[in-house]
Amino acid sequence: QGLRIHVNNELGDLERGLDAALESLAVGGRLVVISFHSLEDRIVKQFMRRHAKGEVDNLPRHLPIIPKAFEPRLKLLGKPIYAGEAELKANPRSRSAVMRVAEKLR
Repeated sequence: QGLRIHVNNELGDLERGLDAALESLAVGGRLVVISFHSLEDRIVKQFMRRHAKGEVDNLPRHLPIIPKAFEPRLKLLGKPIYAGEAELKANPRSRSAVMRVAEKLR
């Protein structure tokens, strides 16, 4: 699995896909992502958190404040959703699935 992820550049594709989805999403639209691997989920979680609190972390220290950079682009909706007991019984492979939802603000 690790070789496949590396050879196919799946994590890089995921990052580019998230950026493209955010750019094409209308204000008020919802970004819903289901990940099936912890590496994927980490990328999705960090992407959503970064855009939910603004681009503060990407700015160098001691520079004048750029108000637009502090405006969040996403609002996180609820907590991550995992497969329920009934789903796990019907589909044991769903145990690794995590769904995260965010709404575009601007």
